[in-house]
Amino acid sequence: MVREQIESRGITNARVLAAMAKVPRHEFVPEHLADAAYEDHPLSIGHGQTISQPYIVALMTELLQLQPGAKVLEVGTGSGYQAAILAEVGAEVYSVEILEPLARASVELLRRLGYADVHVKTGDGYLGWPEHAPYDAIVVTAAADRYVPPPLVEQLKPGGRLVIPVDDGQPHQSLLFVEKGADGNVTIHNVAPVMFVPLIRETRK
Repeated sequence: MVREQIESRGITNARVLAAMAKVPRHEFVPEHLADAAYEDHPLSIGHGQTISQPYIVALMTELLQLQPGAKVLEVGTGSGYQAAILAEVGAEVYSVEILEPLARASVELLRRLGYADVHVKTGDGYLGWPEHAPYDAIVVTAAADRYVPPPLVEQLKPGGRLVIPVDDGQPHQSLLFVEKGADGNVTIHNVAPVMFVPLIRETRK
């Protein structure tokens, strides 16, 4: 997987490659899909959600340019795979999952696999996790509607980086790389066309 799907597409960060090689991806997919866990495509994890294609996980992780000890917010825990990769790279991870069954299952799995530096809560990831802000980096694993959520930009440290897919009305979504300058100004780069499940919001009464 690492050699043929990730290195061959230009991922060069040694810690990212090592993390992708180490984390047992088959643990993060339903048992009946375990044989397909290392293939070059996303897989269903139930509840209308997916585990992302291995290359996309590696690309998004590399874009964050993480240093050991970085504090990272993840929006969309899913099965916990991206969080495990971030932890292997050396980050302390705060992950928000709106679907309680997925959040509960990911906590159990991450604990079983020894990822003590991953903290998971159930909630609306659009709002981030302000109690632990600011973050060195933020990664969003579901597509926001048309623009980057302002609460996430606010919770990003000056000098921080945010990676997020955005549905901007094109045939494919756009993977955006957002940099927040020391002065608080934001620069946005369009990295690649992608396809993610939509970012779910809590229903307002």
